[in-house]
Amino acid sequence: MLLQFLFIVVGVALVLWGADRLTEGAASLARRLKVPEIIIGLTIVAAGTSAPELFVSVVSALNGTPDLAVGNVVGSNTMNAMLIVGVSAMVAPMVISRSTVSRDIPFSVAASVLLLLLCMDGMLCWSISGHMISRLDGIVMLMGFALFMAVALRQALKSHAAEQQEAEGGQMPVWRGLAYVLLGLLCLVVGSNLFVDAATKVAQQLGVSQGVIGLTIVAGGTSLPELATSVVAARKGQSAIAIGNVIGSNVFNILLILGLTALISPMQIGGITMVDLLMMLMSIALVWLFSATKLTIARWEGAVLTALYVAYLGWLISQL
Repeated sequence: MLLQFLFIVVGVALVLWGADRLTEGAASLARRLKVPEIIIGLTIVAAGTSAPELFVSVVSALNGTPDLAVGNVVGSNTMNAMLIVGVSAMVAPMVISRSTVSRDIPFSVAASVLLLLLCMDGMLCWSISGHMISRLDGIVMLMGFALFMAVALRQALKSHAAEQQEAEGGQMPVWRGLAYVLLGLLCLVVGSNLFVDAATKVAQQLGVSQGVIGLTIVAGGTSLPELATSVVAARKGQSAIAIGNVIGSNVFNILLILGLTALISPMQIGGITMVDLLMMLMSIALVWLFSATKLTIARWEGAVLTALYVAYLGWLISQL
């Protein structure tokens, strides 16, 4: 089992390093093609921080372990909204823009509600074990993602219509950009396979469901980019980047990642419970509530979010 844990660590390292190289290379190529910075930020960089969840979820579905895929997204989103926002707010109070409160966070709440409804399969019941996230559900989520990107890009371009200059910095030779993209993709594929295989074997040896492993180990590993980005941004006083990173990642995780995963391979729910889905929904709802009060998430509110996540994690461990 120690060897499997080593494989998990190596897999996480490869996935995170690969996502970083992929993002850096793609952003550099986009700048050389004169793509505006705001478009790069909303697409390539946002997708880059969600790449670990994407590859781990897709590989999980292809390997026949869909609990790991769903648990990965649900666990990552709960961790993003509670632990990452909480820790970032404790580092420095986060100032939230009105557009984030009125548009971005509600979209994340809507995505969470949509996932909850799709997991219920149209039935008002507490148990969702055995329910399916079908290919049709995947198409619905991808349509929601297309709507989100259309609204976000339109608003961003409208807000930055006067800023037409293109950034010259951060570019690299075309061959190096392409090499970074290919190397990043290779690391993501290899790391994801290694990570999923090792996590599955650990779950089997411990007698723990893959859903719980997805909610804890896998979610924690794939949320490292968001944690690092948000905490550093908060420490530098860039709270808009910190909260935007979390909200954008949550929407990407549900609508794009689970949408694509379901389209590739319909997922049967086995290890995820209604409690987990409600915790995910409550976490983003609390962020919305705290943000809407004074357009600020104070340190004490960050402490509340962090304490709730620790309590939830303790409950998960107690169920093993």
